Amino acid sequence: MAVISFFKILSILLAIVGATFVIPLSVAFAYSETSMYLPFIIPMAASLIFCAVITFATRKKSFSMTTKQTFLIVALSWICSMIMGAFPLYFSGCFNSFCDALFESFSGFTTTGATILSEVESLPRSVNMLRCLSHWLGGMGIVTLTVAIMPLLGVGGFQLIKAETTGPQKGKVTSRITTTAKVLWLMYFLLTLLEFICLKIAGMDFVDALSHALATLGTGGFSTKNASIGQYNSLAIDIICTVFMFLAGINFSLYYYLIARKFVEIRDNSELKAYLAIILVAVAGITISILPVYKTFGTSLRYSSFQVASLLSTTGFSTADYLQWPSSAQFWLFILFFIGGCSGSTSGGFKVIRWVILGKLIGNETKKMLHPHGVFTVRLNNSPVKNDISTGVAAFTTLYFGLIAITTFAGCLGHLDLYSAFTGAVSIVGNVGPAFGKLGPSFNYGFLPDFVKYWYCFAMIAGRLELYTIIIFFMPEYWKK
Repeated sequence: MAVISFFKILSILLAIVGATFVIPLSVAFAYSETSMYLPFIIPMAASLIFCAVITFATRKKSFSMTTKQTFLIVALSWICSMIMGAFPLYFSGCFNSFCDALFESFSGFTTTGATILSEVESLPRSVNMLRCLSHWLGGMGIVTLTVAIMPLLGVGGFQLIKAETTGPQKGKVTSRITTTAKVLWLMYFLLTLLEFICLKIAGMDFVDALSHALATLGTGGFSTKNASIGQYNSLAIDIICTVFMFLAGINFSLYYYLIARKFVEIRDNSELKAYLAIILVAVAGITISILPVYKTFGTSLRYSSFQVASLLSTTGFSTADYLQWPSSAQFWLFILFFIGGCSGSTSGGFKVIRWVILGKLIGNETKKMLHPHGVFTVRLNNSPVKNDISTGVAAFTTLYFGLIAITTFAGCLGHLDLYSAFTGAVSIVGNVGPAFGKLGPSFNYGFLPDFVKYWYCFAMIAGRLELYTIIIFFMPEYWKK
């Protein structure tokens, strides 16, 4: 029964992802991109047929799922979805190899936004829509979407979402996990719709507005323009994207609390306070640093706030080449690469909450030196944190930076200089996108050897699923009965 349940859930997940291909397919029809019809129709039809066959074959079978299967389902659903997403890209003829198409798809679904392309405006509009759509699907999570749509996954649904969502603390905002998933996706959809309307009013055409709204709320960073958001040279568009990147980096549970009028939950949220403080300090520091470049305070604030929101939320959009900024400004941006957004958001990165916990642990250890017999606890949201969470954060920190070290070495083997390899590793594992050096905002990842691209694919999905969901398969204990 366990195997039957596994294939049933996996087929449903793939069918839902395949069904979303109707969006780029519609764009292909609208713009008469006839060469793109079959690249979308074939994987879409294959996923739906696979789901239909499995559903029919298991219609009278009971439904069950083990803990081990939970991790395998989540990992395989992501990997299979990204492979499926790579086929339309490859058969579009816009990519030199399947490796490049696979890298672009992994980067899209994991919301990394690192691209191998130097020219995106010449792509079919349907291909650009697929790239941005993959951000949106991966942002809130493929499994979370499935749990929201399919009530039958209520059995073990919380375990599935725990294996996919970000942050050290994972809970429900409502009593039922299916309702929680629906609430989160509703918030996500409404924010996306609101940004789409704002961008349309600000001057983008329908497809560009939708593409950038999907990429922004998914905190991915793929754009339909070679110079990203900077190509529009619009103050209104810059402000809209800045605001929604900032909102996408906040824990989506807080939006539910806002609607439910649970203002105390928002007021006492330690991570939100730290998130706001980081933004204010970084924006102030960069604005002062680039003031000699842009001459006026308003222009400096415009560019600094956009880039801070972009990198802290791990979106990766750009309106300027920050490598041309003074080194003092680059310092603040470099720090943001190590932070990321809030837990429970669509952002990647290490997460603000973990730095808050580590900071409080350091504070407690310092206090113990002054008061050896004192008892100190880490408190978040005015409540004590369980010791296992603090221990888990410390372990995750070691694992996270260990993966960055290995990924840095892989980059060096690919003939990157140490600076580019290290910042690229931080960006890839943190799902940021652009980095520094040869991987800065004006460059791309296309020149890297294939073996580096394949490793980066692994690092991207490991970072998106917060390491353990992927790395657990390398532990002998997982495969023991």
